[in-house]
Amino acid sequence: MTSAVMPIPAQERVLPMTGIHNFRDYGGYAARGGKLRRGLLWRSGQHCDATPDDLALIQRVGIATVIDLRGDSERLSYPCLRHDEFNGDVLFHPGETSGARGKAVHEQAAYNVKTEQDAHKAMLRIYTTLPFQPVLVGTFRLYIQALAERESPSLLHCLAGKDRTGVGAALVHTLLGVHHDDLVEDYLLTNTAGDPEARIAAGALHVRSGFGLTMDDAAVRVLMGVDAAFLERSFDSMAQRHGSVEGYARDVLGVTPQMVDAMAQRLVEA
Repeated sequence: MTSAVMPIPAQERVLPMTGIHNFRDYGGYAARGGKLRRGLLWRSGQHCDATPDDLALIQRVGIATVIDLRGDSERLSYPCLRHDEFNGDVLFHPGETSGARGKAVHEQAAYNVKTEQDAHKAMLRIYTTLPFQPVLVGTFRLYIQALAERESPSLLHCLAGKDRTGVGAALVHTLLGVHHDDLVEDYLLTNTAGDPEARIAAGALHVRSGFGLTMDDAAVRVLMGVDAAFLERSFDSMAQRHGSVEGYARDVLGVTPQMVDAMAQRLVEA
């Protein structure tokens, strides 16, 4: 399948925020039977540093379902702020996302990393097992179910809004027939969306202070960015175990053709 929809400029996808990084719409791409609706599928990083203006902007978007891919310790350490009038649902599977208690993907990868090459190898290792982490499996199930059953806008997020969130968004894109090139392009928008330098600087504090290591700036940029090879590693891992990304969704997440059809009815327009 090739894209028959004019691409939406990246700057039109991104909502300008002060305290929330990488807040953007991942709809609008050509999909099976049409194109993804705009304004229903949102993704971002954590909201613990959100300003009142940020929260007011989110409230105007009308998000009624938040899917939080973080583990329990992350939610405790970085509690997300909500608008006073927010009355939606926050969905998550309890537990930790990995053996590294309370650590996001890029923070896990930071252990023993000093160089750019170290960082790249560490991210590839983590992306290999990322789709099979029990908490992510549980939350991905809630995510797909919500998209199949709920009409209102949703927000998918983790800590940095790039790794767990990136795989989750790409999974939905795949199920709905978005061209692989388009979903990779969306994944890579993390590197330029909003204020990437501020996001990298904030992440550097976590990865350097959390492990007490000296790493070069190039390594930090790898840990705080995304690379198409990372996403491909997760997709390859799914395919090796289950034949395809769709097979992973079926076997691991319990996604049925009926659920995909229900998602398409709500999210795809002719």
